[in-house]
Amino acid sequence: MNGMSYSFALNGTHCLALPSGALFVPSENLLCVSDLHMAKSERVARRRGLMLPPYETRATLDRLAQDIEAAKPTCVVALGDSFDDLAASEALDPEDRARLIALQDGRRWVWIEGNHDAGPNDHGGEGCHSLSAGGLTFRHIADAASEPGEVSGHYHPKYGLPGFAERRRCFVVDGRRLILPAYGTYTGGLDAREPVLRHLFADKALAVLTGARAMPVPLPPAREHSRRA
Repeated sequence: MNGMSYSFALNGTHCLALPSGALFVPSENLLCVSDLHMAKSERVARRRGLMLPPYETRATLDRLAQDIEAAKPTCVVALGDSFDDLAASEALDPEDRARLIALQDGRRWVWIEGNHDAGPNDHGGEGCHSLSAGGLTFRHIADAASEPGEVSGHYHPKYGLPGFAERRRCFVVDGRRLILPAYGTYTGGLDAREPVLRHLFADKALAVLTGARAMPVPLPPAREHSRRA
C-alpha cells in the first residue's frame, strides 16, 4: 500500500488504516470496511417519503473497488450495517448487485451482522456474527469486556484537528481496540470524544483522520471532554 496509509500495531498485528476508511491487515491479506449502509436512499424514501439522489451505493462501490484493486485482498470483511436494512438489501439496484457480486470473484467475502442488517442477504459471500483472524476479532459493535485485538464499527466516529471546525471520518485506536469509520456515502458521524465512544479506549488513544492521507491525531482523555461538556 502507498505512503498515504497509517501503519500501526493492534494486539501485535500489523495493520494499515487507509485514507478511504478501510483497514488492511497484510499478514492475512484481509481488507475490512464498516457501515457501508448501501441502499440508504431507498430506505429513506420508503420510511420517510424523502427522495435522495439514489447513487450512494454506486459511489460506495466505486471506492471499495479502488481499495480492492490497490490491496488485492484474498479476504474482504464487511463489518456490519452493510445495508441500511434487510428490505434495502432486497431492493438493491440490479446493476449495483451485479457489481457487488463481481467484486467477490476469486476471494472470500464475509458479511458480519450489524444492527441494521441482522440477518442473511442474497448477495454472495458468507454471514456470521463475528470473525477471528490473525489475532484480531471482527464484530459490529464493540464489547467493553472483549479481549485485546477487537475491530468494530457501528459508531461512525468523526474528529477534527484542534482549532478547525471541519470534522473528518476517523478510525479510533489505542493498541488494544480499533473502531472503524463509516465507509458508506450517506452516513453521519459521532464525535470521537463523546463518552459512549471515548470511554472504550485508553487515555492515549488516537483518531486517525481519513482524507487525502490517513492522519493520526491524539484524542484528549475522556475526562477532559466530560468536563467541557
